[in-house]
Amino acid sequence: MTAGIGHNHGPEMTGLSWRTHCWRAARTRLVPVLPLEVVRLRVRRAAELGLEYKTYAGIRASTGHDLVAFLFSSNALRVLRAGQVVPLDRAEKLAGIANTGLIGLAIPPLQATALAQAVPMLTRSHAAPHHLASFADARLRLREVLGKTPSDTVLLIGDHGLEAEWCAAGRLAGYLPAERYFTA
Repeated sequence: MTAGIGHNHGPEMTGLSWRTHCWRAARTRLVPVLPLEVVRLRVRRAAELGLEYKTYAGIRASTGHDLVAFLFSSNALRVLRAGQVVPLDRAEKLAGIANTGLIGLAIPPLQATALAQAVPMLTRSHAAPHHLASFADARLRLREVLGKTPSDTVLLIGDHGLEAEWCAAGRLAGYLPAERYFTA
């Protein structure tokens, strides 16, 4: 194919190499160059939270805020009924989390008081939004649970696809599957 009138015979602007160039340039502008000490502090903070650094950095970049609390569904904690105790591996991971709130969301038929007894490391426990609740009802329930805590500083750890929808409803910092969080 020959170039038309006015063509300067420069690079093709529709191919893969052009899109790759544009993506790299945009990524370079997006990601700030952080001082080494700031990176070290963030690596330390990710370890305090029990998160991989890449996950923590992604949340920080998308929200612009540090995490101040975790929301754990009772499914993620493997506490499904009253009298059940949180599994040892999950209890150890929760005990290692420092400088952040740990909020439990009891999925019915489990009551919030039973979740608090099963997982004493939790800062507080509340009834979770109903799985079939409307988007607006879920948002109101999560706002009640969070109180004055800004929602984009809270990460949801869940174990079910319907729980992932609470992230959007509550405008939370993100959603992390329980298996990914507790195996990291």
